[in-house]
Amino acid sequence: MVEIYCRGHHQRSSALCEQCDGLYSYAMARLDRCPYKDDKPTCKKCPVHCYKKDFRAVMRQVMVYAGPRMLISHPVLAIRHLLDERRPPPAQPARSTPQ
Repeated sequence: MVEIYCRGHHQRSSALCEQCDGLYSYAMARLDRCPYKDDKPTCKKCPVHCYKKDFRAVMRQVMVYAGPRMLISHPVLAIRHLLDERRPPPAQPARSTPQ
């Protein structure tokens, strides 16, 4: 989604601009720390907010712009995402306590 957004807003053909690359790196780092791991629901349904408030606003803009355009460039991923939105979020995993 970040790639679609960057291409549409920053006229990049292949590589992400510096700003979008930073956003993508931040998103990947946050997803690596997600307590849900592979069972992560879509952001709209998730009870845990991965992003800081300012990044969340930017990512929301990215998703609003790129979501409909994913049907053209990545139709299978877009349909899977729409199906995932219909799935109820899994129970929140227990926090691991440091020993």
